[in-house]
Order: sequence, then structure tokens, then C-alpha cells
Amino acid sequence: MIGQLIFLLLLLAAVAVFTRNIRKVIRNIRLGRPLDRSDRSADRWKVMTLVALGQSKMVTRPVAGILHIFVYAGFVIINIEVLEIVIDGLFGTHRVFAFLGPLYDLLIGSFEILALLVLVACVIFLVRRYVIRLKRFWMREMTSWPRTDATLILVTEILLMSAFLKMNAVDSVLQAQHYGHYVQAGWFPVSSMLTPFFEGWNPENLVIVERLLWWFHIIGILVFLNYLPYSKHFHILLAFPNTYYSNLDYKGRFTNMESVTREVKLMLDPSAVPPGDAAAPPSRFGAKDVFDLSWKQLMDAYSCTECGRCSSNCPANQTGKLLSPRKIMMDTRDRLEEVGKNIDRNGPEFRDDKSLLNYISEEELWACTSCNACTEACPVNIDPLSIIVDMRRYLVMEESKVPQELAGMFNKVENNGAPWQFAQADRFNWAND
Repeated sequence: MIGQLIFLLLLLAAVAVFTRNIRKVIRNIRLGRPLDRSDRSADRWKVMTLVALGQSKMVTRPVAGILHIFVYAGFVIINIEVLEIVIDGLFGTHRVFAFLGPLYDLLIGSFEILALLVLVACVIFLVRRYVIRLKRFWMREMTSWPRTDATLILVTEILLMSAFLKMNAVDSVLQAQHYGHYVQAGWFPVSSMLTPFFEGWNPENLVIVERLLWWFHIIGILVFLNYLPYSKHFHILLAFPNTYYSNLDYKGRFTNMESVTREVKLMLDPSAVPPGDAAAPPSRFGAKDVFDLSWKQLMDAYSCTECGRCSSNCPANQTGKLLSPRKIMMDTRDRLEEVGKNIDRNGPEFRDDKSLLNYISEEELWACTSCNACTEACPVNIDPLSIIVDMRRYLVMEESKVPQELAGMFNKVENNGAPWQFAQADRFNWAND
């Protein structure tokens, strides 16, 4: 009974903390500007199914893609086993689903195979990071914390899967001895290889080991659950809504600013009747801070996996430019987290003297070629380009800051109606040569 009470308190505390953190994330995302992504629901469900559930963009790099599918499938399916653990912990039962018979055997066997695959995949991921040292995992934005974050998750998953397999091994030994409530149930294709180590142990000691592994496994899962909102692995939850609300327009299509479009229409047609709020000036041209971005752009920041596929496909990054699309998303998330903490401490109306431009330099913004390679490569359809474009708009339209090359081009467009230095009357003189 004491064990059940302790488990209940731990479960309630974990759920309460997780709920509080999720509410903060939702609040932070809602700080962004409104954006309507309610159209084309059938297409959105299709995108979410293919990209988030089907992992279609992950397998473009087969090795990492297949390994990630192992981890992903293991995470999703093994949660069924977690449900059994929760019920056992609350009611003091043991293998409550054992009544399913052959189906239960199949489930436990599948869980063990998946657990082994997850364990192997995590080891390979660590080798890729620290032995092979893939370049995209060691770019300048991958400082100590991002690397530590990834390592913590991989090591945690290895420990949890190891505890699960060892727990089943001890359980199977106790089943074979017909000890206490350890009834014959389950198929153990992987953990059975570990049983020789525990054979010959005193049954009382085996029960202690099994209980310790059981508590380690479930407490580890609850800790992992509450670590997610602070980690890049938050994409485990956000990948689905983020892909559902993907931009379904053509990748090369830029958005128009409603305030600018309205003014242009009024200039072209003076007889047009302006809307009722026409006199109200726009809050800001472009984006200076996270408040000027849309809620979808802020969700993108929280959904970033920090995998580096965007940066490794970025032509600007490959040619030595300062730009890294991954850093753009990481900086946006860091700034949003800072804003959220300020709100927690000082209230929703508090504004500090910082902005996104304190995190993202002008050199990074102007290095972008607008090719959309980053968006195309992202496994969860994050759009770094939209943030870059909005910040450029702010620099040009409010700060009048442009590179010298673009300043010359703007002057030529204003004077000649084209980016070339020739007047319109002289534009076809080349044909007379």
C-alpha cells in the first residue's frame, strides 16, 4: 500500500509539473501574431501523416532515417507497456494485461525487440556524434548545452531500455521458479539472453532487483517527460501540430504585408474606400522581436530538432557564410524563452531592451539566398526563411539598413525602373551594335 501511495504521488507530481510547463509553452507561442492555417484540412492531414507519422523526409538520409524510425517506433509502441506499468503501480498488480494470453506474449516480445533496436540506434547516434564527429553536429552554434542535451537524451534512452530488458530477465527467472505472484506471462526473446546471469540467485534478492529496475524505469520515464519542454526533443510532441500547420503554398512564394498592400491599392485607385481601420498605423513592418513573428513561426522554434539538416543543405553555410538556419531557429527559441521568463517574473506587459537582433546578426540575415533549401530539408517542415525575410523587412523598411550592393540596386530601381544602370530609353541599344 505504501508503494502504491508513493507511486500515486510521484505520478500526480510529474503530471502537474508537465502540465504547468506545457501551459507556459502554449502561452509563449500565443505571443506571436495571428495567422490563419485552418484551410485545406485534408491536405494538412495528409502532410502530417506522411511527414510526422510516416517519417517521409527522414529517410532521405537512409542511415539516420532508419535508425530514427527504430527510436520513433520504439518510443510510440513501448508506451503501451508504460500503461501497464502505471496500472500495476496504482493498483499493486503485476502484469495486469497477462490475461490477453498469446497477444500479450506477442506484445512483450515486440517491445523487447524494439527496445533492443532503440538501444542499438542510440549507441550508433553517439558514435556518429563523438567518434565519427559528423560536421553538422559540431558547427559553431552547437555549443556545450546543445551537445549535452542530445547526449543526455541518448544516454537516458539507453539506460531506460537496458533497465526494461534486465527487469524482464529477472521477471522471467522468477516466473520459472513459480515465486509469489510472478505468474507465467510474456515472451522474452531478448531478455532471455540475460537470464543466465540471474539464475541461482536467491528469490528474495531477485525480487529486490526486479523492483529496483521497475522503479528506475518508471521514474526515468516521468523525469524524461518533464525534461522534454526544456529539450530539443520537444519535437516528439510538437512534430504533429507543426507539420499539420505547414505552409502549403509554393515554396518560392513570398507573403505580402497587408498594410503595404492596402496602401498600394489606395495609391493605384484613389476612389477606393479604405477599410475602417485604415487610419491605424501598422504595429511594425517586418519583425524585430518574437512578438512580431506569427504563432506558427514561434511553434517552429520550439519544434526544431537541432539535427542540422537545414544548415548542411544551406548554400550560404556551405560556402563559409555566417548564416546557419539551425542557429536562426535556436536563437528564436532562446529569445522566446527569455521573454517567457520575463513575463513570469514581471507580468505580461513587461518589455526589456532586447530583441531578436541581439541574437541574430545582420550579416546572418543578408547571407541568405532565399533558396528554401533549409525548409525543404527539415524533417518537421520548419521554415527558417520566413523568419529571415520578416527580419530583413524590418531592417529595410524601418531601419533603412541594407548592404551596399542592395542600396545601389534600390537606387537604380527607383531611378530607372530596373536594377540595371541603364535608362529605359537606352535599354535596347545593345541590339544596334
